[in-house]
Amino acid sequence: MTEFWNWWVIVIVAINILGCWGLLFWTRKMKENEVEDTGTTGHVYDGITEYNNPLPRWWLIMFYITLVFGVGYLILYPGLGNNKGVLGWTQEGQLEEEVAAAKAIYQPLFDKFLKVPVEELANNKQAVEMGKRIFVNTCFGCHGSDARGNPGYPNLTDKDWLYGGNPAQIKQSIVAGRVGVMPGFEAMLSAEQIDELVQYVGQLSGNQVDAAKAEAGSKTFALQCAVCHGANAKGNIALGAPNLTDDIWLHGASSRSIAQTIRGGHNNQMPALGDILGEGRTHLVTTYVYSLSNSK
Repeated sequence: MTEFWNWWVIVIVAINILGCWGLLFWTRKMKENEVEDTGTTGHVYDGITEYNNPLPRWWLIMFYITLVFGVGYLILYPGLGNNKGVLGWTQEGQLEEEVAAAKAIYQPLFDKFLKVPVEELANNKQAVEMGKRIFVNTCFGCHGSDARGNPGYPNLTDKDWLYGGNPAQIKQSIVAGRVGVMPGFEAMLSAEQIDELVQYVGQLSGNQVDAAKAEAGSKTFALQCAVCHGANAKGNIALGAPNLTDDIWLHGASSRSIAQTIRGGHNNQMPALGDILGEGRTHLVTTYVYSLSNSK
């Protein structure tokens, strides 16, 4: 925070403290000439008369203590022209201290586990549990706390991998992220061709389809889709193109969902987490994800 904004906050806080103090003093009891003989203020609303009774002493004392505390806090912590206050505290400094303390505890474990290959480490309960906790804190928003994914976000507990499921490929996905693009074909294909393509793709995974339309759709697939998904429709991990011959569907397996995917396409992005997690945590998350479908 710059010096200007530091003083800006100080002034606002000081005005609020003084204002509360003044308001409390001013309203503690009305002057005698403002009070009727009955001891009321003369204010009546909905049949309720406002009396000129003083605030309870214990309440007043607590209020004054709160105001004194506010002044003390302003002096001791960031304030009074100094971003660190009298105690020298800053939120950045506290964060650095907490990070250093955590690093002193966990870095030796990270260094120890980094020396162990993922395949071997996947059978180490302590390493897998640490990786799971990091995963839950970092990845649950997309893949779910159980790693079973959500529509548009892959299930990590099966053996179906868009970009490959060996340790090096998993780690690369975590470190550098992935960008998957399925182009939309609405402008390139007619409604009839899209319907035929839906029938053919559905047939690949064993759905009940119109055989004649599926046969026609196979020709469109060979011309438009095989370049990414392969002539056998088993996908391409280099591109992140999914295998269309199994029963695992990232964006839905119904005819309507498949048609929407073909017409509008999809743009998916896995964010790069290497700089956020660091080498040690990345190794443990890789271990956890790998263990979900490969542990003994």
